[in-house]
Amino acid sequence: MDTSLKFLYLNEEDMINAGVKNMDKCILTMEDMFMLLHKEDYRMGGENANEHGIRVSFPKESDVEGMPIHKPDYRFMAMPAYLGGRFKMFGIKSYGSNPDNAQKGLPRSILMMSLMDATTGAPLAYMSANILSAMRTGATSGVGAKHLSVKNPKVVSIIGPGTMSKYTLYSFITAQPSIEVVRIKGRSKRGIDNFISYCKKNFPTIKEYIVCNDVQEVCKDADIVFYGTTNAAKYEENPTVKKEWLKKGALVIAASALLVDTEFLSDKDVKLISDNYKMYDGWGSGQPLPTQKNVSTLLGMGFYDAVTEGKIPREAITDMGEILTGEKSGRDSEEQIILYAVGGMPIEDVAWGYDCYMNAINNNIGTELKVWDKTEL
Repeated sequence: MDTSLKFLYLNEEDMINAGVKNMDKCILTMEDMFMLLHKEDYRMGGENANEHGIRVSFPKESDVEGMPIHKPDYRFMAMPAYLGGRFKMFGIKSYGSNPDNAQKGLPRSILMMSLMDATTGAPLAYMSANILSAMRTGATSGVGAKHLSVKNPKVVSIIGPGTMSKYTLYSFITAQPSIEVVRIKGRSKRGIDNFISYCKKNFPTIKEYIVCNDVQEVCKDADIVFYGTTNAAKYEENPTVKKEWLKKGALVIAASALLVDTEFLSDKDVKLISDNYKMYDGWGSGQPLPTQKNVSTLLGMGFYDAVTEGKIPREAITDMGEILTGEKSGRDSEEQIILYAVGGMPIEDVAWGYDCYMNAINNNIGTELKVWDKTEL
C-alpha cells in the first residue's frame, strides 16, 4: 500500500495559468455555491456553521513590547469551510491585512488557500489566493448583476475604486455587456486615476468615466451602484445611500461598509437580497444593537438590525440561493430598487479554489510537494 502523501503547490503565476481570472466560469461557480448554500450542503465555522472566519484581534494599547496595536483593516484571519455537491471539499483561507503594507510595496492583504480531503484531512493543494479571493468577491456581486439588474444596464457607479472594485466591475461587464459608463467616487485622486487606468487597459468596451465629488452625485443615473470602500476611521463617516439619490430600478450592491436607515429598508418599493442572512443573524445574536456599529458595518448587519428592531419582518429578506433555485423571484419590476448585501464567505473560496485546482491537475500546472514517503507516527 502506498502511504506517501503529496500536495500541489500553486503560486500566483500557476493560478493565472489554471484560469483563476476566468470571470465567466467564476460566476457560474458562485451560482453553484449559492444553490448548495440554500440546500444546506455546506459548513462554515462556529456552532451555527455560518461564521465568516476566526479573527485574531489586537489591543488598542499594550505594555507588551512588540505587540501589534489595533487599527482599521489590520487583522489576521483563518476562514474554514466545507462545501458539498460537486465539490465535496474542505478548505481554509488564511490572510493577514495591514494598511501599511503599501509602504513596503505589498498588497494590503496577503492571502493563501489550503484545500484538504474532506474525509481524511490530507492536504491536496496550497495556493496563492489574492486573485482567487478578489475574483470570488467580484463574481458574487456579478451574480447579483446577472440576476437582479434591469435589462441592458448602461451605467455603473463605483464607490471606493480599489482592488475589489476592479474585479467587481470585471464581473459586471461579464454579466451585463451592455454597460458602457462608469461613475466613480474615491478618496484620493491617485486611487481614482489608478482605477481608471486599469479599467481602460482591461475593459475596452467602457466608453466613458465620470469622476464625482460626493456619494449622492455618483449614485445619480446609475443602473448598478457598488460600494467597495474600506472601513472609515469613525463609524459615522462610513458611506450611506438614500432612496432619493437613486433612479427607479437601481440595483445597489454592497460588499463593504454601507449604512442605510431603516425607513429605506422598510420602503415597500425596495427589495432586500442577502448572500446568506444566517451569517449576519449568527454574528448579531447576543450582541448589543445596533450591530452595524458594534459588530460589522456590512449592509447585511443593517438588515439584521432592522429585523431585530421589528422594523421589517425576516420574510422581507430573500437569499440569493432562493432565487437561483427558483423558489423566490429576483427583480419583480423594472422600477423596483434592490439592495443586495454581500459579506464574503469561505465556501466561495473553496468553490473557486477547487475549480482552479482541478484545472491545474488536468493541465499539469503547479509543483508537487512531498509531505512524507511514510509517516514516522
